[in-house]
Amino acid sequence: MSTIKVLNMAGAEVGTVELNDAIFGIEPNEAVVHDVVKNHLANCRQGTQSALTRGEVSGGGKKPWRQKGTGHARQGSTRAPQWTHGGIVFAPKPRSYAYVLNKKVKRLAMKSALSAKLAAGEIIVVDSIKLDAIKTKDFRNFLGAIKAEGKSLVVTPDVDSVVVKSARNIPGVETTFAKVLNVYDILKAKNLVIDKNALAVIEEVFA
Repeated sequence: MSTIKVLNMAGAEVGTVELNDAIFGIEPNEAVVHDVVKNHLANCRQGTQSALTRGEVSGGGKKPWRQKGTGHARQGSTRAPQWTHGGIVFAPKPRSYAYVLNKKVKRLAMKSALSAKLAAGEIIVVDSIKLDAIKTKDFRNFLGAIKAEGKSLVVTPDVDSVVVKSARNIPGVETTFAKVLNVYDILKAKNLVIDKNALAVIEEVFA
């Protein structure tokens, strides 16, 4: 098993922790990670785009001119797609873009993302991420102390409203908790800041 140092919120090293190689030490599978990210983005799409077909546009009940003898091309309606204010050909309608991936694929992608982060030295483990009050300045100072400025994903064991509200106004910083951690958020962040207790939850869930 590989080990990683554990910091406190002041940035001082307070020990080490062993990481499960089955989660943090595999060879990353880029193809699977790509599939899972694509699935995540597809599932996030609202699919609310809508336009009117020629049957749904108002008007156009009368034939614009007689069939023959005018010199114009024959027309049956002023709401056909080639007319201004006409309907849309194959108009988009509200739909769901969501689809399901195999659980083993998603699990492999998560392990690949975590392993890649560890290999790049972009995982920071903190013994306990706790704040006494909602204070953005204190949270910014914490990130500076552990050298996690910029895009960072902070992972706590459970939902911590004080941490969430303290971090939400810092550009590039997002918070989540261990059981809903996803591959897209991991890859998007430069630094992965994990509470030591959240690390245990991740290893329990994905081992």
